[in-house]
Amino acid sequence: MPSPFCIFVLCDNENRPLVANIYWYYNNKRIKQKLAGMSPVQYRIHSNQLAA
Repeated sequence: MPSPFCIFVLCDNENRPLVANIYWYYNNKRIKQKLAGMSPVQYRIHSNQLAA
């Protein structure tokens, strides 16, 4: 399976904003129960603060 970056680079200019928005949503707004009800970005920030 190609990496997500490859998919973004290979899509045409018309669909790039759509793909970028999907990736942004997936990383910033999507809530994951395995990550204590946080988005991946929130969980990463939270875990880094605990480690510091």
